[in-house]
Amino acid sequence: MSAKSFDDEANKTRKYNGRPDEIDCFHDDTELQVYDFLDKLGVEYMTYCHKAAFTMEECSAVRNELGVPVFKNLFLTNRQQTKFFLLMLPADKPFKTKYLSSQIGCGRLSFASPEMMVKYLHTHPGAVSPMGLIFDTGIHVRLLVDSDLLDGSSRYACHPCVNTASISLKMDDLFNVIIPATGHDFILVDLKPE
Repeated sequence: MSAKSFDDEANKTRKYNGRPDEIDCFHDDTELQVYDFLDKLGVEYMTYCHKAAFTMEECSAVRNELGVPVFKNLFLTNRQQTKFFLLMLPADKPFKTKYLSSQIGCGRLSFASPEMMVKYLHTHPGAVSPMGLIFDTGIHVRLLVDSDLLDGSSRYACHPCVNTASISLKMDDLFNVIIPATGHDFILVDLKPE
C-alpha cells in the first residue's frame, strides 16, 4: 500500500493513505508495529499526523479533520486489579460505572493505572485505543463496546497507541478483521445516556 502525503502547512499536519512515510510522524516502535499489523492484514486506513491530543476536546479537531467519529476509549480495572477492560463508547456519552459493572458481572470499576496500560496495551494515558489489543497476546484485557457504536458511522478514528497520530478505518474492518486478528472478541454493553 503506497502512502500518499497530503500536507497542510498552516496547521503543520499531514495526512497519508496508509502508513506515514516520513520519520517525523513516528514516535516509537509501538506505533510502527500498529502500522505493520494493519498492513499485514491488508486493511485500508488513513493516517493523520498532528500535535498531541490529550483530551476529547483536542480529539474533536481530529474528528473534524478526518470527518469521522472519535470515540472514548477507557482502560478500566476491578478493585483487586485482577481484571482489565477496554471500554469503547461515544465521545459525548457519560460513563457511569454502576451501569457497566452490573452488565458484565464485575464489582465496581475504576481507571487502571498507567503502568498496567503500558504493560498490557503498550500505550499511555491520552492514547488508549483498540489498537493496543495487538500487544495483549495473553488476552488479559476484555473489550467492551457500547451498543450505540454499532448503530451509526461506517468509519472510526483512533490513535495508533500514540496521541500524535490518528488513523481512520472502516468500522467493519475494526470489528470483523482487526479485533479477531488480535485474538480478542468483544462484549456489547448498553450504557444509559444520562
